[in-house]
Amino acid sequence: MKSFKRNAFLLIALVLLLSACSSGAINTTTKEKDKDTKTNTEEKGTIKIGALLPTSGVYASLGENLLNGMKLYFEQQNWEVAGKKIEIVQEDDESDPQVGLRKLRKLTDQDQINILTGTVSTAVAYAIRDEVDKRKLPYINSHAGGNDLTRAKRSDYIWRSSFSSWQIGHSMGEWAYKNIGKKIYVTAADYAFGHEVAEAFKAAYTAAGGKVVEEVYPPLGNNDYSSYLAKMNRDDIDGIYAFYAGSDAVRFVQQYNQYGLKGKIPLIGSGWLTAEDVRPQQGMSPDGITASIFWDYSISTPENKAFIKAYEKKYNSRPSIESAEGYDAAMIIAETIKKLNGDISDSAKVVDAMSSIKITSPRGPISFDKETHNVIQNLYIVKTSVVNGKTENKVIDTIEQVVDPGK
Repeated sequence: MKSFKRNAFLLIALVLLLSACSSGAINTTTKEKDKDTKTNTEEKGTIKIGALLPTSGVYASLGENLLNGMKLYFEQQNWEVAGKKIEIVQEDDESDPQVGLRKLRKLTDQDQINILTGTVSTAVAYAIRDEVDKRKLPYINSHAGGNDLTRAKRSDYIWRSSFSSWQIGHSMGEWAYKNIGKKIYVTAADYAFGHEVAEAFKAAYTAAGGKVVEEVYPPLGNNDYSSYLAKMNRDDIDGIYAFYAGSDAVRFVQQYNQYGLKGKIPLIGSGWLTAEDVRPQQGMSPDGITASIFWDYSISTPENKAFIKAYEKKYNSRPSIESAEGYDAAMIIAETIKKLNGDISDSAKVVDAMSSIKITSPRGPISFDKETHNVIQNLYIVKTSVVNGKTENKVIDTIEQVVDPGK
């Protein structure tokens, strides 16, 4: 009898112990499931934007300024749009097509981005085009200006918020004929973008009735323009049209002054010739230059003034053209997300929503051409003069809502 009671007691104890262990296991499993569910929910509540931008090499400053503009806009939204957290995942493409393609695959496969933006280099943009199209990845191009990205290389998933090289060059052509003269000398850096801008200018200028007397294309990254400027120093032209950017713009404008052409032959060109990031290095040399560009510090609108004020407060420096590009790209992405109430799971719906975006940005009213996927925007004619001992640009004319022909 005692043995039976002892065995019964042991059996009851064993049952209770097994029940406790079983309950603990169930509770632990439930907690793990709850944890996993919470993690998945948090991930679904975040929209990842891949920023393929150079942070090293010759275009590092452009990439940094683009990223600064994007960060400023999303910071103003508290990094949240339509109830979704916004995260930027940035990768350095080094302005190298193969590096850019490799970094794109990292952004898509490892980081699982939802939307792509960048690049600075047209060569990188062309290199990633097929991969973007194959993956049906919504891509808002925020700088690269190569014409074919929204022409021969157009994709349903690629939309450009920056500019085409055609817009930059063509916008100055007719204006130059009417305001500068009937004979122009054309010069540009010898690479694809330089040639595209020059060709667009020539087409518009000659269509208006002007004559291109001669043209010359020094190598990209040239240090000495003296031999080229000597050829331009002639009495049978009314002006010089030039496309140079970055350090090339600094040296060309300085040497244009040093070799006695300033004050003798008017210099006109693209906005990068006298942009915010090069003009301080040019001293007084840019005084009198006229250029065309889609954004300038001097645009006097409430939107641009607010952008400049916020940018200078955050970064303690003036915004550049690229800063405005980054800000606008972020705004377009945000407005697209809002249109879809935060649901960006369907790529086709994302690009469809993006195509109908119309905003008033620091550069003015912008929208998209649904045929070419290129931005429609104002181009501004700006003139440089000396104000309080330093050079400043001023908008003197506007060519409204310039549409790339797409061919």
